[in-house]
Amino acid sequence: MTRAFIFPGMTTRVVFGVGTLAQVADEVARLGHSRALILSTPHQEDQAQALASTLGPLAAGVFAGAAMHTPTDVTETAVAAYKASGATCVVSLGGGSTTGLGKAIAVRTGTDQVVIPTTYAGSEMTDILGETAGGEKTTRRDPAIRPEVVVYDVDLTLTLPVALTMTSALNAIAHAMEAFYAPDRNPVIEAMCRDAMRAFHTALPVLQSDPQNRDARAEALYAAWCCSTALGQVSMALHHKLAHVLGGSFGMPHSETHAVLLPHTTAFNAAAVPDLLTSISDVFGAPAGAGLWDFATRIGAPLRLADLGLREPDLDRAADIALKNAYWNPRPFTRDDIRDLLQAAFEGRRPTT
Repeated sequence: MTRAFIFPGMTTRVVFGVGTLAQVADEVARLGHSRALILSTPHQEDQAQALASTLGPLAAGVFAGAAMHTPTDVTETAVAAYKASGATCVVSLGGGSTTGLGKAIAVRTGTDQVVIPTTYAGSEMTDILGETAGGEKTTRRDPAIRPEVVVYDVDLTLTLPVALTMTSALNAIAHAMEAFYAPDRNPVIEAMCRDAMRAFHTALPVLQSDPQNRDARAEALYAAWCCSTALGQVSMALHHKLAHVLGGSFGMPHSETHAVLLPHTTAFNAAAVPDLLTSISDVFGAPAGAGLWDFATRIGAPLRLADLGLREPDLDRAADIALKNAYWNPRPFTRDDIRDLLQAAFEGRRPTT
């Protein structure tokens, strides 16, 4: 018998395909806006300026100051720029940093968002905002945070560097992994996550040797959409908590940190709920944590927190921060459990479960 569940539905409009960047102007107009501020990181400013030129009078300017982990001081500057520009909505072009800035502006001003992801990180389909202030990252959920429109253009991912392709995809897989055992999971999200596992497993090895393979890029971007939708529909647990701790308190790179943690957090919880993670072991090999570690090795992803700049003495403080606020996880844990998990990820040991 199918278990009881609640599916809250999806409110974000999704435009997916090749060359869909050309539809952004129509999407801005469909929302009832005539002026949009384009957001990006400094690294993607040229792309943002090109989009602004394409939008013509719809563009109210470019703010290219988005930063990793959404620092609140950057948001304050961006909100001031948004208000001064005369814009009535924002268009976020880029990865998680830019998407986060658009969300931070939206939740403070009530503006609409059009998001154009260029990585697989996955925050675009969610009502989640993580912000950093005073050396700590805090996360909140609010319907006002969820973007109104997401435009996926496969062409924008053709030049995504191979290393970032792999870590960004593993970041997305982490969303699906936690969705499989979430207490508020439902059959729709589970089916999307299973599809995503298969698509990433097929596409990433191809992209490792042929990064401009459009078919593989389309598969990977589709998988990223599935995982992002999962992140926005159900609760996350230990994995995301640890990633936020390491990112917000130690300045660790976002997708790389997710990629390194993924096999270890999967293995930790698989010991308690192996039946809920069979979709991962079926695709990547059993046991689930070891299968993901083997796959990460195969695609050349980082395996050690030590290689990302974390220092071993930081592990104690990270474990303390991770236990500051109570949160649900399918397997109960102690500080020693967290410390041991972080040590394994620091050293890059292959999980046994």
